[in-house]
Amino acid sequence: MLCRLSLAAVAALTVLTGAAAAQSQTSSITGPETPGTTHALPAPAFDTASIDKTVDPCNDFYKFACGNFVKNHPIPTDQSGVDEFYLLYNVNTEAINGIITKLAAGTGTRTPNEQKIGDLYGSCMDTALIEKKNLAPIQPLLDEIDHAGKSDMPLLAGKLQRIGVNAFFSYGEMQDYRDATKQIAVVDQGGLGLPERDYYLRSGDKDKQLRDQYVAHITKMLSFAGDPPQKALAEAHAILDFETILAKASMDVTSRRDPEAVYHLEPIATFQKSIPYVNFNAFLDGIHSQKVAELNVANIGFFPAMRQAILDTNLDTLHAYLRYQTLTAFGGRLPKRIDDENFDFYGRKLNGQPEQRPRWKRCSSSVDASLGEALGQVYVTQYFPAAAKAKTLEMVGDIEHAMDKDIDSLTWMSSETKVRAKQKLIAVANKIGYPDKWRDYSSLTITRDDALGDAQRALAFENDRQLAKIGQPVDKTEWGMTPPTVNAYYDPSMNNINFPAGILQPAFYDPKADDAVNYGHIGAVIGHELTHGIDDQGKKFGPTGNLDDWWTAADTKNFEARTSCLANEYSSFVAVGSGADAVHVNGKLTLGENTADNGGLLLAYMAYLDRAKKENIDLNAKVDGYTSPQRFYIAFAQNYCENSRDEQVRNQVLTDPHAPDHFRADGSIVNQPGFAPAFGCKAGSPMAPTNNCRVW
Repeated sequence: MLCRLSLAAVAALTVLTGAAAAQSQTSSITGPETPGTTHALPAPAFDTASIDKTVDPCNDFYKFACGNFVKNHPIPTDQSGVDEFYLLYNVNTEAINGIITKLAAGTGTRTPNEQKIGDLYGSCMDTALIEKKNLAPIQPLLDEIDHAGKSDMPLLAGKLQRIGVNAFFSYGEMQDYRDATKQIAVVDQGGLGLPERDYYLRSGDKDKQLRDQYVAHITKMLSFAGDPPQKALAEAHAILDFETILAKASMDVTSRRDPEAVYHLEPIATFQKSIPYVNFNAFLDGIHSQKVAELNVANIGFFPAMRQAILDTNLDTLHAYLRYQTLTAFGGRLPKRIDDENFDFYGRKLNGQPEQRPRWKRCSSSVDASLGEALGQVYVTQYFPAAAKAKTLEMVGDIEHAMDKDIDSLTWMSSETKVRAKQKLIAVANKIGYPDKWRDYSSLTITRDDALGDAQRALAFENDRQLAKIGQPVDKTEWGMTPPTVNAYYDPSMNNINFPAGILQPAFYDPKADDAVNYGHIGAVIGHELTHGIDDQGKKFGPTGNLDDWWTAADTKNFEARTSCLANEYSSFVAVGSGADAVHVNGKLTLGENTADNGGLLLAYMAYLDRAKKENIDLNAKVDGYTSPQRFYIAFAQNYCENSRDEQVRNQVLTDPHAPDHFRADGSIVNQPGFAPAFGCKAGSPMAPTNNCRVW
């Protein structure tokens, strides 16, 4: 989720959910709705209205805890789905829009950051001016693409990547996996217009249909930019062929979960030899990177294949490919015909979303993405009280203590590995709410009448900020998410857990709710992020963030046997479709998140029981008709209440390391030793199987 770090975002940053990010990128409504008219309300911390009492909790706990959610929360036409993350995200979008619109009004004296926030939003909202300018703002860039020869491609690719265009491959900055004190350059696969490599290679009818729709989409985009329809159609087919070659050289999403599989540090001279006659220094100039002596080549086999594909592809196709990638990158800041067509494919056809979100929501999200810490500085003063931070830190301490006890209790782990595990736990840094120091945006220029230029300058600013870190000391205070973000993450290279202010609100955290509910909600999230430190990826990193095998061989064997149980369990779940069209959850792709869900829930429950004992809480006393343990588990399951379109679920299963929400809830519940006693489930019932999986 870091702007420039395609590798770090996938392999080194483990987030709780992809939902909020997906919504900010793919949704929006074109309609009469105006800011503030939706009046979104936060979801209740304990949602009795979602509970379906006709369902036996011992048969399907998700349907019991969330059975009425679909009825109560129909999917808006501007969404591919609705879940608890979206509900809070929607509340936050209104909150930040309230801040932004006041600054956009331009009344009174504004600070430099306030000017940037207001004018970035104002230029994004000025669709009349965008239509009036038509393609004039982007035409010089399209002309530069069309005048480039093959020898110009490295410099041009650098210029395009600097402003966020997906050109051929990706380049960025990361912490060195073997030495977390170093920040190094990384080159990686990229250049695809479909979500990932297998969309080009699968032979099913749905995949063939989607590729046909992709060709039709590219054709329209190129024709909107001036190409005759027949020429645009031929170019679109050629672009698909070119991207298919890149896809064949790319690693699949499951393979990329292994940090060792995407780490190949080598001298720049060695990398340059793998792509002879390609002037990589020209690319570095174009992207505004310093010259580097070494870099991580995440996918070594990709670059020779990419070079050969460029050599074998005619220049007109390369021009069309880069024009398309440029148009799709900036669709939201270009005339309506381009914006609508871009959404039609990526939103409607790919995710089943009927309409875009309102322009004001999209522009508010854009401000958060571009000026997140400037906006976040105002946001936290209004929406994140000090008491919320203090209570969250208390819960973190409780759950870390529970992990310490859990490590002691493990019968399958040796004392040697337990000592190292505790060393890593002690070293975890806890970041709550917002950064200790705020980002400096003084060098970023934003003007009220230049929507496209503002977007490009904001992307270039972030690119330059990230690449300037290469060779510099690691800043452990830096955040990878903005304060209003409704999400959380663990970073193995930093060995820290991060909870933005945006998620520390109802339903995930409610200061008015009882501890059972809060520990079930945000406590399970905290436990989830902590457990990532020792999931199948996190276990490969030591306390200081270095890639380090600190496990004994026997303990690794025991761990892999237990995680294989989880992988098999989740692979048995059918996410969407039936029969020959059934799409199963990928248990290997989702293994890290499933391990974190299972372990995090166990830790949160242990922590809650300890807290309840300290505060003399009667666990059997009922509130809303449920005991405290029951309220804890219901709150956890309600983190994942959802109502999603089939297209969105299918896309998620094929690309996302998170399982669909139904299975995140039930898949964890069946493995919890405290669940069956809480609900009186008989051994052998669906939610209390006699054989279950337990890692942590």
